[in-house]
Amino acid sequence: MNYRDLFDLSGKHALVVGAGSGIGRAVAAGLADFGAHVICADVHAETAEAAATEVKGRGGEARAATVDITQEAQVRDLIGGLGALDILVSTPSINVRKPLLEVSTEEFQRVIDLNLKGSFLVMREAGRRMAGQGKGSLVIFSSIRSQVVEPGQGVYAATKAGTLQMIRALAAELGPKGVRANAVAPGVVETPLTAQIKNQPTWYQAYAEKGALGRWAQPSEMVGAVVYLASDAASFVTGSLLLVDGGWTAVDGRFTPPL
Repeated sequence: MNYRDLFDLSGKHALVVGAGSGIGRAVAAGLADFGAHVICADVHAETAEAAATEVKGRGGEARAATVDITQEAQVRDLIGGLGALDILVSTPSINVRKPLLEVSTEEFQRVIDLNLKGSFLVMREAGRRMAGQGKGSLVIFSSIRSQVVEPGQGVYAATKAGTLQMIRALAAELGPKGVRANAVAPGVVETPLTAQIKNQPTWYQAYAEKGALGRWAQPSEMVGAVVYLASDAASFVTGSLLLVDGGWTAVDGRFTPPL
């Protein structure tokens, strides 16, 4: 065996939901660089098209698709209409940073609908498709907030913990059918979702200093984890949470004692 071939995705068909920006955009390009044919799906048609164009500009194979993952029929139609599906990656999330006592019912529902319900619909439809064909890899983005939380992150953290537990259940249920299901937990990544923090220097720097590496991640730094989980290199990996957090969850507190 040539172990380099373990990461080769040639001939694989990957659906990246949330490919229009941030982590999803980088992941779509990364999977294509390893040989996959990528369907770049996003809620906004223009950003999905831009992602597909970028992938093709790098020499990869791609096409665009539009989907709102909070809408069951749209998710079913997209996944059911694919000619082939070997890899599913889903990244979309929103956040409302408020103390729990100040979160409105509407805000709560909006976060739940996308982060939890949307992830569920994508997992279910892709899982059904992969179970029927006896193979496939599901990679869903959770977060370090599935493990640790801070003020203002209660609803978001609940959705990310819920997403992780659904992935673990799916791994148990679909393992006998040849399907793997895993989650990725980023730390702080410079994406549109975190623009609110980046615009406040003190907050931004505090987060940078929390991790062991002392900085934020770029979306491109999530690509390796996804390629690994999607590929045969992770053929015995399922039900896992892969932390890509720069040591955030390993480091205890922001204070460096005078040792």
